[in-house]
Amino acid sequence: MKDNEPQVLFDAQSTVKRGCEDYNIVGCIPGQEEEGKILLTAHYDSYFSGFQDDNAAVAMMLGIAGAILDIGYRPRKTLIFCAMAAEEWGVAGSKYDWSAGAYEQVFSACPGWQGQVIADLNFELPAHAHGRKDGVRCTYEYVDFLEDFLSRVQVDGQAYPDGVEVVYPIQTWSDDFSIAIAGIPSSVNEFSDGEFMETHYHSQFDNEDFYDEPVYRFHHNLYGKLVLAFDHTAVVPMDFERLFAAVEDSVEKALCEKTQANETNLLERLKKAKELGHQLYDQIQKINETYKNLLEAGKYEEAKAMAAEYAALNSSLLYIFRKEQDYFVRLNWHDDVLFPQQGVGENLKAIYKALGCLKEDDPEGALEAVYEIDNNRYAFLFDREVFRYFTEYVLNQPADRLKWGYGRIIHHENLYDLVVSLKEKNKLQKAGERPDLEEEYKILLQAANTQEQCYRDDIDYMASSVEKLLAAMEGCVQKQ
Repeated sequence: MKDNEPQVLFDAQSTVKRGCEDYNIVGCIPGQEEEGKILLTAHYDSYFSGFQDDNAAVAMMLGIAGAILDIGYRPRKTLIFCAMAAEEWGVAGSKYDWSAGAYEQVFSACPGWQGQVIADLNFELPAHAHGRKDGVRCTYEYVDFLEDFLSRVQVDGQAYPDGVEVVYPIQTWSDDFSIAIAGIPSSVNEFSDGEFMETHYHSQFDNEDFYDEPVYRFHHNLYGKLVLAFDHTAVVPMDFERLFAAVEDSVEKALCEKTQANETNLLERLKKAKELGHQLYDQIQKINETYKNLLEAGKYEEAKAMAAEYAALNSSLLYIFRKEQDYFVRLNWHDDVLFPQQGVGENLKAIYKALGCLKEDDPEGALEAVYEIDNNRYAFLFDREVFRYFTEYVLNQPADRLKWGYGRIIHHENLYDLVVSLKEKNKLQKAGERPDLEEEYKILLQAANTQEQCYRDDIDYMASSVEKLLAAMEGCVQKQ
């Protein structure tokens, strides 16, 4: 003991065994106000020594906590620091076998964080520059707030000669995705690009030889200041207009016309939602500016009263964010994040291309197109049992095994038999015969009809979802 402070040894050495428990480690710096929490996260499990991925991130998270305590800063909101387990692996035999610790933290261990935590700052590989320009990756709703924040940040040219930018939306690569779909707006330092990810990531070469101190120091300062920026807000600084604009951009007019989807209804509602989102964010900015001025003037009790006054508004805003995740966040078979109709849209483009190839007696071209439809590429190299396994372990497993991926792949098109048939017809053609492709054409035409109906349903579903969000947003405007 020194100065009555307990000394704690943190030993993350571990052995992975099937069926064992793992543990997240949580600590906090209590806030002066009852409302609001800010979450900082990094995972401590790793492949090999995992210096960048993710020990440096855990060190940076704890370094930010230490710096806040050292300078004597008393946060308005409670700051939570969580070292996550089971980010690299967590569920055997599931497609979504990573980020399990984060998912369980916000859905099982602390579901009460939903509606309370206004932001998650997640850290990954923070002591290595993955390019000349740095990035903060975030959910759509925090883009404007972060762009404004970064406009006032002095970037270390030695670390990032080309500066720093905001990139979006979030991806499934790290814990921030699990946290976001729970209704907690999240961000992560951009780390997924660059040569390091191809040559050193998840290998024995991820070690202290690749420590870049200017990058680490820059991130330490950047995210420490970002914590303070969030701490100086009375209302969750989310701009819903950005999300609705992205949804609008994802609606393809040509596909809507071909499938006879009712895009007009959706676009009209999206226009209203963008306008209301813009109006709401303007009001949020004004409230937060007033709150910040109170803090700078030392009027802490008035600021505390103001934060309490807007507690209900914050809950409503976070509820809207959570519903947006439920309504709009889907995945394809490569774990890319997309909107509901986009997966079907990509299927349809491939199907139309394959149909065109069959009209031209080109089974090889049709096969190339079918390869892009859902997970049908498995049918090219594996037997039916393998194909079925890698389909069923996504579409027919319980939620507690699929976790963050549950229900986010929809409208699967099984073309296994078609692939087998087209491969045989392609062999015949290469042997000099002219195969009959009529049956394959009929199968693809039926797949097109099925997927077109799914596309129409998705456009209608999105219009209905936007209508529900509009009603919730109108309620937020009234709370002000």
